[in-house]
Amino acid sequence: MRLEGTRHAVAFELPRIPALLWHAMPKFLEGVIAPVAVFYVALVALGFDGALIAAVAWVYTGIVWRLVRRSPVPGTLMLAASGVTVRAVLAAATGSPVVYFLQPTLGTLVVAGAFLISVPLRRPLIQKLAADMVPLPEAFMAHALVRRFFMRITLLWALVFLINTAVSLWLLLSQSIEFYLWVRTGAVTGMGAVAIGISILGFKRCLRQVRAAAA
Repeated sequence: MRLEGTRHAVAFELPRIPALLWHAMPKFLEGVIAPVAVFYVALVALGFDGALIAAVAWVYTGIVWRLVRRSPVPGTLMLAASGVTVRAVLAAATGSPVVYFLQPTLGTLVVAGAFLISVPLRRPLIQKLAADMVPLPEAFMAHALVRRFFMRITLLWALVFLINTAVSLWLLLSQSIEFYLWVRTGAVTGMGAVAIGISILGFKRCLRQVRAAAA
């Protein structure tokens, strides 16, 4: 596909959906699923303090490994690092697992607000995260239709994060920590999968519109 109307022409084909998922899945597993799994295993084997150390060590090991190799650090991993650090410090100070898990829930609410704010600022956060997940040409990302798509999808993800916050608070305040860990992880993963599917289908539709405009 060639995009005209700017100084740059871009030849670009969207990879197939399995390829997109295959590219994004390792980052999602490393930054979202693995820290929860590491914390739970360490909680059983080492206790609460050991679980805090293990979760922090997992995330920062991934960052240091990439810095040593001079590889880009994914935005998802940076978000995980900032979140797990604050959570670990406050949870260690209070000695409460509820405090540890309450923080990311409140953090999710803050992220939802950041996503919402980024839209009127015309700097949709999903566009930055998408660049981490899928290599996309700069000229393509600057196209007006593509920018509009990312603003709409940013609103979608803001809604997902708000629902995530509501479900997480209910589980955390009414259920055991073990139940919270696995049910919330499953619920968040399910909502994320649906939102990813909508995002990919919407992106394919946007790509067709850009092709038509270029033609």
